[in-house]
Amino acid sequence: MLLFQDVVDETQLGEFASEEKTLSVIDLIFNGGTGSIVIISVLFVMLAVAMYIYFERLLAIKAASTIDKNFMNQIRDHITGGKIEAAKILCAQTDSPVARLVEKGISRIGKPLDDINTAIENAGTLEVYKLEKNVTVLATVAGAAPMIGFLGTVIGMILAFHQMATSGGQAEMGALASGIYTAMTTTVAGLVVGIIAYVGYNHLVNRTDKVIHKMEANATEFLDLLSEPV
Repeated sequence: MLLFQDVVDETQLGEFASEEKTLSVIDLIFNGGTGSIVIISVLFVMLAVAMYIYFERLLAIKAASTIDKNFMNQIRDHITGGKIEAAKILCAQTDSPVARLVEKGISRIGKPLDDINTAIENAGTLEVYKLEKNVTVLATVAGAAPMIGFLGTVIGMILAFHQMATSGGQAEMGALASGIYTAMTTTVAGLVVGIIAYVGYNHLVNRTDKVIHKMEANATEFLDLLSEPV
């Protein structure tokens, strides 16, 4: 009889454990109360904005880094052959930052080399600004999301301690759990959003630096071409 009772107790314990494992993320959010729902909703919006900016900028940077390998060779042939208009047309037909920099330099041919270099640098600054558009929003999300999650932690702990204070030390575990839910879930959510935004931001910065390096290399090659003796 005792053996049978032990088997029953183990079965009930197993069922209880299985019930605990069925707790989902949605349950964690909604069981945390209004504070948890509001803060996690804000974090979800921030994550959606960060993901949109990341993929939009990634596609833009990828398009900017794509250029025909023979582009500069064709520019060299046109300029050395005196076909300035043909070089301008080639640049206009090529949609890339490098082509726009070269086009700016070609439009200044005949002026001092320093003036051409200044014009290319100014055009390069504008192109870099276009590449980095909205990227700083990712950095803001990466920094703000964990702080918003920590705000949820503070709110949750305040609710838990307030419940203990108003109950004279006889607070129910269920009431305290709501505040603890808010504290834990918002912290985790804030960290997850912050990490995703941080990784995305650094990846975009790395890709942008590569495009800038390619722009500088081609601009230098173009200036060297103009400084070659005829």
